[in-house]
Order: sequence, then structure tokens, then C-alpha cells
Amino acid sequence: MNQNTEKKREADGNEKRRGEISFADSVIFLNHPLLKHKISILRNRRTGTNEFRTIVGEIAMLMGYEALRDLPLENIEVETPVETCLTPVISGRKMAVVPILRAGLGMVEGIPTLVPSAKVGHIGMYRDEITHEPHEYYCKLPASIDERMILVTDPMLATGGSAVDAVRLIKQKGGKQIKFLSIIAAPEGVRKFTEQHPDVPLYVGQLDRCLNENAYICPGLGDAGDRIFGTR
Repeated sequence: MNQNTEKKREADGNEKRRGEISFADSVIFLNHPLLKHKISILRNRRTGTNEFRTIVGEIAMLMGYEALRDLPLENIEVETPVETCLTPVISGRKMAVVPILRAGLGMVEGIPTLVPSAKVGHIGMYRDEITHEPHEYYCKLPASIDERMILVTDPMLATGGSAVDAVRLIKQKGGKQIKFLSIIAAPEGVRKFTEQHPDVPLYVGQLDRCLNENAYICPGLGDAGDRIFGTR
């Protein structure tokens, strides 16, 4: 069974568990018990800043493990204490992590735990208070971005506007191998993202019910950026 078939099977299984709600094959819902447990801790309003920040990083590491299953490998010769052998290592340019500022920063630390050589870029977006449209104010990506696998991180996928624009910007800069990681997503955001970027796999830790009138995910966990950095 190839990887695309495995992803489709996982996605199809999640569609069945969500009743009448179905999504594109590019959406991968992650169901590991540890992931679900940690997300429940994040939801609790009594979870403090330090614990919240730590758990966001742990969740990012778990999600990164799943998203990096198809990293390319090549064999190198290694001398063990017993003999010389060929053994696989990651080939080509190493990956890049690109958080959407500022909440996406909370997910960055967990991923280089898996791939210490990963480069880190940053994309800054702000939302117009009147139009609610996202606008870029900062973009710095690693060199040779066109040769790297790119993980874009943002804990919350609400309306999907910032995610859509961030990925569009990375594509304009030459990025080709892009994956998006979101801890909690609303159906509205998932649909918008997959409509605009059907070629980009979207990894979701938990699909929530909907957005409220203020575009907050329900039941959600509040403002992820404020809870990560202890601001209001």
C-alpha cells in the first residue's frame, strides 16, 4: 500500500466518524490518544502559560512525526563497532519550519527535536479589524526554499484566511513541497484552505464544531497566541 492510499484511508475513516461532514483527501486528521489527551489539557482555561506552551511544543512534535513520514532517504556507508554497512539518512536539502506569527512560534520548538538541522523561517500576518482580511507584514524564508520540505505551523485554523495567504506567499517565493499543521481547526477554515490549496496536505489535531460571531473556534481553547505568551 502506498502512502497516498494510506492517507486516503485515514481521511476516509475520519469522515465516517464525523457523520455527514466530509473533506478533501488532502486533509489528514490525527487520532493518536496522546495527541487527544494533550489537546484536552490545552482546552482547560486553568492550564497556565508555562504548561500550555510546553504542551503546544509536544503536540507539534507528535504532528511533525506524522507529517514527515515521506522524507526522502539515501544510503550512506557507516562503520559500526562490528562492521561497515549501508544505512539510510535524510537526503537532499533538510526541511524548513515556517510559523505564522505569532501563535505559530509555539509549535516551532517541537519539530527541530525530530530534525535538528531544520531551518526556520517566519511569516507575519495581521488581520484588518474592519475587513477581517489578512495582510502580510513580514516574510523571511530559508535559502533554497524551493528544494526543501516545508512545514507551516499555526495552532488554530479558524477562517483559514491567514493560512491561505501564508501558503500562497511561500509558493510565490518558490516553495513547492508544503504541508500545513494546525492543532485545532474549524470546518469553515478547513474548507477554505483545501479549496485554495488542494495540493497542500493539511494535518489537523482536532476538528471543532464551528466559528462563533467573533470568528473564534468553538469549543476551541481561546486565543492561542495569548495563552502561549501570557498576554491579553
